[in-house]
Amino acid sequence: MHKRVVLFLGLFVAGSMVLAHASGNAAAGKTKSVACQACHGTDGNSVNPAYPKLAGQSAGYLVKQLTDFKDGKRTNPIMSGMAASLSPQDREDIAAYFSSQKPAPGVTKANPETLKLGQRLFRGGNRKFGISACMSCHGPAGAGIPPRFPRLAGQHAAYVEAQLLAFKNGQRTNDDHIMQSIAFRMSVAQIDAVAQYIQGLH
Repeated sequence: MHKRVVLFLGLFVAGSMVLAHASGNAAAGKTKSVACQACHGTDGNSVNPAYPKLAGQSAGYLVKQLTDFKDGKRTNPIMSGMAASLSPQDREDIAAYFSSQKPAPGVTKANPETLKLGQRLFRGGNRKFGISACMSCHGPAGAGIPPRFPRLAGQHAAYVEAQLLAFKNGQRTNDDHIMQSIAFRMSVAQIDAVAQYIQGLH
């Protein structure tokens, strides 16, 4: 009985968190996202690996990132300017549109040894260096745990690597220092391996 109550409460909380970010209008977001599509693709599946795939990403996470760019908590020459004029409703609508799109699977061409290392780190971390398993926050399939932990599966390796290095070097700090502390302990080779594994994850 106790387990059922805990499960119910967990589902209730999770549902409430999703509803908290359900005020966006995807149809309006499609129109408002025209400028975004130049880098992120019409359906949020960017072709250029320097720009992240947004399709299927948690709406709550997307809203937070847009808000952080607007408020200066996260900086990027392009995104800071793009987010500057967005109203709260604009952010909700754009997030609703991209989150409703189907993410395209990624393909990695990394060598088997690199992928094995990436898989070990993603699934089990590295206790010796104090590196937490990626799946503990992002899920075993990389689907993320909305709204705080983003979807990673199929994301461009180049983008993932760039963000991990930014966390490692203290250039990105808008995550309550969770990723900063993890990435700081990772070597460049480990970061590359995890990024390559994530790109092929689906």
